[in-house]
Amino acid sequence: MGIKALDYETLNENVKKVKYAVRSELYLRASELQKEGKKIIFTNVGNPHALGQKPLTFPRLVVALCQAPFLLDDPNVGLLFPADAIARAKHYLSMTSGGLGAYSDSRGLPGIRKEVAEFIERRDGYPSDPELIFLTDGASKGVMQILNCIIRGQGDGVLVPVPQYPLYSATISLFGGSLVPYYLEETANWGLDINNLRESVAQARFKGITVRAMVIINPGNPTGQCLSETNLREILNYCYQENLVLLGDEVYQQNIYQDERPFISSRKVLMDMGPPISKEVQLVSFHTVSKGYWGECGQRGGYFEMTNIPPQTVDEIYKMASISLSPNVPAQIFMGLMVNPLKPGDISYKQYLRESKGILESLRRRARLMTDGFNSCKNVVCNFTEGAMYSFPQICLPPKAIEAAKKAGKVPDVFYCLKLLEATGISTVPGSGFGQKEGVFHLRTTILPAEEDMPEIMSSFKKFNDEFMEQYEDNWSHSRM
Repeated sequence: MGIKALDYETLNENVKKVKYAVRSELYLRASELQKEGKKIIFTNVGNPHALGQKPLTFPRLVVALCQAPFLLDDPNVGLLFPADAIARAKHYLSMTSGGLGAYSDSRGLPGIRKEVAEFIERRDGYPSDPELIFLTDGASKGVMQILNCIIRGQGDGVLVPVPQYPLYSATISLFGGSLVPYYLEETANWGLDINNLRESVAQARFKGITVRAMVIINPGNPTGQCLSETNLREILNYCYQENLVLLGDEVYQQNIYQDERPFISSRKVLMDMGPPISKEVQLVSFHTVSKGYWGECGQRGGYFEMTNIPPQTVDEIYKMASISLSPNVPAQIFMGLMVNPLKPGDISYKQYLRESKGILESLRRRARLMTDGFNSCKNVVCNFTEGAMYSFPQICLPPKAIEAAKKAGKVPDVFYCLKLLEATGISTVPGSGFGQKEGVFHLRTTILPAEEDMPEIMSSFKKFNDEFMEQYEDNWSHSRM
């Protein structure tokens, strides 16, 4: 028999080019160690419930009733479920064509898209059109749909912040495009320098690449910074000048851990700028139920909203969505519940407020505990996590450690993270998986481990790190890049 169609040698080359650091060598090794009986703390993925975060009660009650609608006919249903959960379940079931087991419109249930539009209007102060909102299986699916429409071939480039979430590099590789990196400045709290952006575009054009889109992640993943309104205006002005579509990854907009820089949506800033920019810049914004104080990663609920996208293009995106028939219907209901939350006076409101506030306040404390813990370690420096769910410390590796990594056939930060995993059970992601400047090394960890476990985790990290540095140091001094 000759070579077959699904033999490795004959696979689509773009599939082979895809790299996804969050589930790569470190994760596989951690899974092996877990099978061998070692306790593993999986901080490699922003997966709140896997690390002990409890789900919000009210949304689970509503979706439980939607999944088992016969409970609504039980005369004792009011003894188990509060009246507002019963009313909301009936509200969402009335939107479907046959309950949660029936396909919805490929864009999502119209009633829930209307609730998303109303949420956006409350947030930004400008009307939103439900016809320009598509519900998706998590924000990632929406990002992939839009990039698939943008990338026509290897000559098309997408500006992506570095360090970046590997969804972008992987998807751009899969669709055969070119990633155009623009570096965030670590010493300026991972801020964006517009001159660096211009330089990246100039270099790409010199190589014959047509830059068509720009990605921003706000708050940042893996870097945890919040973009200022000034920064957003600069970005939107740049997209206007260069005729770029802006992809606004805003999935962490509920995760803010300081008061100086609140989250501001790209859309609000765009509308505030007024014509001609507000009428010309093409913007696609993404959100999800996976992050914030919801953390419902496994439900796979998301949406994207399009601004200044021509009707014919919207029709083509609808056609693409139709290939998958329907987004996950239970997740659409989670999205409706997130964007149309309980209000003061509702029976379950006090419990909902107590739960959501408790999660966010704990995350704020954990962000500080982790930053302070990293900064107490030898040869480690870490910016404060202003938002999102991650710390991204710089690990200043001694030359001897870098040499040992080379001998082991490993990238230096992969070498460090593997040693950390073996010694402590802490599973992280090397900074090289997100992109970083030459000769600079990082790791990414979530801030999601239980608050009561955080001191022990950081103590374990510090003990490992400081012993590692002593092992490989030889009167070496470092400076932060």
